[in-house]
Amino acid sequence: MRNLLQFLMRYSNFLIFLILEVVAFILIVTNNHYQRSTIYSSANKIVASIQNIQTSIGEYFHLRQENQVLAEENAYLKSQLMIQANVSEQTTEQCEQYIYSHLDWEYTPAKVISITTHKSHNYLTINKGTRDGIAEDMGVVCYSGVVGIVSAVSEKYALVVPTIHTEMNLSCRLKKNDYVGRTQWMGKNYQQVALKDISRHISVERGDTVITSGLTPIFPEGIMVGIVEETSLNISDNYHQTTLQLSTDYRSIKYVQVIKNRASQLINNDNSPTQWSGLKK
Repeated sequence: MRNLLQFLMRYSNFLIFLILEVVAFILIVTNNHYQRSTIYSSANKIVASIQNIQTSIGEYFHLRQENQVLAEENAYLKSQLMIQANVSEQTTEQCEQYIYSHLDWEYTPAKVISITTHKSHNYLTINKGTRDGIAEDMGVVCYSGVVGIVSAVSEKYALVVPTIHTEMNLSCRLKKNDYVGRTQWMGKNYQQVALKDISRHISVERGDTVITSGLTPIFPEGIMVGIVEETSLNISDNYHQTTLQLSTDYRSIKYVQVIKNRASQLINNDNSPTQWSGLKK
């Protein structure tokens, strides 16, 4: 109490001045229409400015959310266009088989949170997890082709092993003759992998298209993998030495699609002893 009295006595002149200013302000506003209008107008501008800032901030975060949804939808549509492009190059019978083979697949859009491309064991992290139905050994693609395979999952996130991982083997085939091989990354160029197990009697040329084989329940057949960049065959070789230029640019992808095989899910629900993976065992 004593401290309060001392404070009032010390600043009495200032407090009296402040009170008189407030009284004068009230009198001016009450008795002068012009001044009242001016003050109200200024106050409204300040309040409106604050509200506008609040609205802008709210709209910013809302637009960010909408943009992410639109980007994911765009990625999904691009992946579907990729599938349709593959279908358009097939005969009627091949189209029917291709479409039928894709009926058992479900696509979940996701955003890439982080990615490495310069290590021997590269990984991607995406913003979808178990609560979104993501599980281990699900395939991951983007609009340009194969990305990788889910290797670990938490509630909100998943870890993906890309084709540029030294222990990744992706089953694929030459589109022109359906001959099956596999990819293997040599740990150097993130845009290229080796195409293995292509026998010497098989025709392989620069520019040949390589797609997923469809022989595993991880990826549907016909997803783009890459284009033959170079190939060679020595007299003593039993297999072609072939390099693929990957269709997926890992340093530019932002959104992907996680693929769920409904048929495989039914098998797993029956407790069958199946464990699929593109990694070396």
